Amino acid sequence: MAEMRVDIVAVEERVWSGEATLVTAQTTEGEIGVMPGHEPVLGQLVEGGVVSVKTAGGERIVMAVDGGFLSVTATAVTVLAEAAVLVEDIDVEAAKSILAESQDEAAVAAARGRLRAVERA
Repeated sequence: MAEMRVDIVAVEERVWSGEATLVTAQTTEGEIGVMPGHEPVLGQLVEGGVVSVKTAGGERIVMAVDGGFLSVTATAVTVLAEAAVLVEDIDVEAAKSILAESQDEAAVAAARGRLRAVERA
């Protein structure tokens, strides 16, 4: 099966890199699925969105992302996010607390994205 290089980078760290057969991401234009050989595209990620990767080994990796961009070539996908958190690192109770108590729109959007990522995992 064909594979592509995927790099998911947040402002402060590389979140995940490797070979994959499918990447899905929520953009401002809607959800996009990318497979090897996809036409080049540049998309803006939504605040509080979800990105998932199906690795070449068949593993599924899900993460919450807070804005940024998705760059696609025929052989690679690069996600440049403001912040990205792997689903196994998400504190569900903290996200629920933010939803219940915070007035900060950016924090609420990020919390919603984290909970959506957990639901999709």
